[in-house]
Amino acid sequence: MTLSHFDAQGQAHMVDVSAKPATDRLAVAEGAVVMTPETLALVTTGTAKKGDVLGIARIAGIMGAKKTADLIPLCHPLPITKVALDLVPDPALPGVRITATVKTAGQTGVEMEALTAVSVAALTIYDMLKAAEKGLRIEGIRLTLKEGGKSGRYEA
Repeated sequence: MTLSHFDAQGQAHMVDVSAKPATDRLAVAEGAVVMTPETLALVTTGTAKKGDVLGIARIAGIMGAKKTADLIPLCHPLPITKVALDLVPDPALPGVRITATVKTAGQTGVEMEALTAVSVAALTIYDMLKAAEKGLRIEGIRLTLKEGGKSGRYEA
């Protein structure tokens, strides 16, 4: 298997996608922030000191998806057509489950944008709750679905 981000001399480079047709692309990623039941109660009751944890994390995740090419050196800037984040408190975890869905019509996929959205949302939850609990854990960030492009559909 060859890695597309390296040229024949082994140097890192941005992949040339100019010859690829633009197609509809979709990516879904997930992750979770694990916390104590007491910290989760701050989220669900809206009593965290920094404010609306889930609302702010949702906006941060959207912003993260839009900034992916600025954060990941070899990612292409993409015309994202949709970013949606679902942040669900889960007492069984306990914590917050995060799902990001990203869409575009372009020459390359949006997997990195979906993964970045989940990561930034999780980091924002951490930032907003770290005063209440230092042992928060960010876990399980992964791609769960990808559609479009040459490689077709992937589902975890």
